[in-house]
Amino acid sequence: MRILLALMVCLGVAQAGPLPRADSEFPVQEPALVHLGQQLFYDPILSGGESTSCASCHHPRHGTGDGLSLGLGDGAHGLGLERKIDADNKPEQRIPRNAPALFNLGAEEFGVMFHDGRLEQNSLQPNGVRTPLGAEMIAGFSGVLSAQSMFPVLSADEMAGHYSENKISQAVRQGFLTGPGGAWDLISRRVLDIEHYRIELEAIFGDTAELGFVHISDALAAFMAVEWRSDNSAFDRFLRDGEVLPAAAARGMELFYGKAQCDQCHSGQFQTDHDFHAIAMPQLGPGKAARFERHARDVGRMRVTGDEADAYAFRTPSLRNVTETGPYGHSGAYASLEAVVRHHLDPVERLKSYDRSQVVLPVLPDTKDWRVMDDANEIAAIAAANELEAIPLDDQEVADLLAFLATLNDPAALRGRLGVPDTVPSGLPVEK
Repeated sequence: MRILLALMVCLGVAQAGPLPRADSEFPVQEPALVHLGQQLFYDPILSGGESTSCASCHHPRHGTGDGLSLGLGDGAHGLGLERKIDADNKPEQRIPRNAPALFNLGAEEFGVMFHDGRLEQNSLQPNGVRTPLGAEMIAGFSGVLSAQSMFPVLSADEMAGHYSENKISQAVRQGFLTGPGGAWDLISRRVLDIEHYRIELEAIFGDTAELGFVHISDALAAFMAVEWRSDNSAFDRFLRDGEVLPAAAARGMELFYGKAQCDQCHSGQFQTDHDFHAIAMPQLGPGKAARFERHARDVGRMRVTGDEADAYAFRTPSLRNVTETGPYGHSGAYASLEAVVRHHLDPVERLKSYDRSQVVLPVLPDTKDWRVMDDANEIAAIAAANELEAIPLDDQEVADLLAFLATLNDPAALRGRLGVPDTVPSGLPVEK
């Protein structure tokens, strides 16, 4: 630390706040399980209609997101803005929230998943993880990342499909998720019917094991943990070895840990406090509402806790590889990194003057994407929940902040270590 402080003095950043340590822990993963997870991650076999894979919304081409403000899952094909609806199976709505990046989710510190934290480590819950299913959640998964991967396959908009268009979507619709004949069981049987997968799973877990979806989710988690581990950026090397940052980035680091107060929420090695904050982010799309509800708002963490103090609060995202993970915000409201940085500097004013032209949305006819932003009462409610004070920065200071954020990129993680497979055992198409 003395060496770091000396370097900061030399760089003119001696007034910056405390810097994090580059010491996050990553559990060791079994190579065979990682390889199996790679195949499953890119295989549409896990979706109800066998047309959507995990990679459809989390692809390395788009920084492990989908490059869209709000994506389309089941009922669409292609990546990013090339994603087009299937005329014979039109999606009912956009996925309500922006697809988050997957970097470093295998680190031990990542115990909160999804924008609203509806799945998180909790020692008082079965298996030490609180999930939307509560006591009905099946046991045996390896950890919070594995548990997380068990839920997109149950989402009608993401992977399961709608109503009775396939056996899995029908099971979800009827509330049959666990146990024989439940959605997870149906997906598992489909995977185990493929000889290659069955042999690999038996080799890893034993041929006498009662194989189920927790083994599939464990493989997915192991793959994500290894493939997108991102802890060798220029900033990491500065923290560990004193590698000098470019002058603009050094000035930006001083701002980040000082005047701009970014580290009040974006703390730790990976620039997240894993907590929830309301920052007056514009809302678009269908919102987070049950099918029987008529509103289009998304109250974030409050939907999980029921506490009005959590209204419009969302999980602090990690900023690793942030130049490549746009659009930004839980609703993908900002296409550019500069725009979302400027939002943080005066959230309420930016909410009220929001420019809708910057969203990145695939075509979906007959959608009403701006119901919340067209309602003055809704905007007032979002603004009233804002936690951040306005901070004046000039254009040069914003440019310096952006230069620092670029030093959080890790090229090896952006490429991925195993990459996109040419084929998958099911023989279904791989989106590249």
